[in-house]
Amino acid sequence: MTSVRWLNGVLLKGHGVASGLALSSGEVRTSPYPKGTIAMQSPFFAALGLDLSEYWPGTLNLSFSPSVLHLHHPDYCFRDLEWTHLHPPETFSFWRIRLRSVADPGVDVPGLVYWPHPETKARHWQGRSTLEILSPYIDHVFLGQSFQLGVNPTAIRAFDSSCKS
Repeated sequence: MTSVRWLNGVLLKGHGVASGLALSSGEVRTSPYPKGTIAMQSPFFAALGLDLSEYWPGTLNLSFSPSVLHLHHPDYCFRDLEWTHLHPPETFSFWRIRLRSVADPGVDVPGLVYWPHPETKARHWQGRSTLEILSPYIDHVFLGQSFQLGVNPTAIRAFDSSCKS
């Protein structure tokens, strides 16, 4: 990325479906994807030119509320990907980003925004203020932790939705 804008986000609890941890979280939740969706989808993305092997097979769910996010010009877009027999094909887009921890300056890693297009996604939607992030495994993350996301400002924009006109 030639130009970077840093957005402030907070780690939220996810559905546990991307990582497959919904099955082992101690809560009574089940997932039709016991290995996790990222592990299941990765071979399909690799065949299309996106290698996710450097990333942990799950997502960090970052909230940028009260801002809503507008995503344009992805680095990768895979339309109508048939990765499971459990629902119709989905479309996925990815954007390259940098992820850094506010509390731990040693955490500054490359990552990707993972965005299953809502119009093709069967379930487990995210709000317009939340992004799912793929990154290398990071030790000692906790809910409510502050992160900064370095984005291409022409591709990912945040707009404050708390302003009333």
